[in-house]
Amino acid sequence: MKAFATFFVFALTFASFAQSPEPDRPAVKQKQTRQKKNKGAAAEVGSGVGTAAGGVAKGAGAAASGAGKGAVDLATLHPVDAGVAAGSGAVKAGKDVGVGSARGAGKIGKGIGRALKKIL
Repeated sequence: MKAFATFFVFALTFASFAQSPEPDRPAVKQKQTRQKKNKGAAAEVGSGVGTAAGGVAKGAGAAASGAGKGAVDLATLHPVDAGVAAGSGAVKAGKDVGVGSARGAGKIGKGIGRALKKIL
């Protein structure tokens, strides 16, 4: 067994030295990074309105989902679960509307700031 292990080690050693070295490769080209073009004032305001509307829509979906689950639980005679589902839907709706409105208002403010910067 020792003879086989010794032979195996020598065979791997000679095989590794027998391989030809890799040719010199030219340096890898760096990817050119494009600078992100800033949005215009109108595009920023439009994006903010879209973000705010998306938050309201997501909130409405969460409220509808909670109301639907609450109705099903109430119909299946699970009044506690119905209250929990309706409450969690309302909380999620409030969170989504609040976050979407805040983000949208921030973008709208940024767009208005850019517009005023151009004027003044």
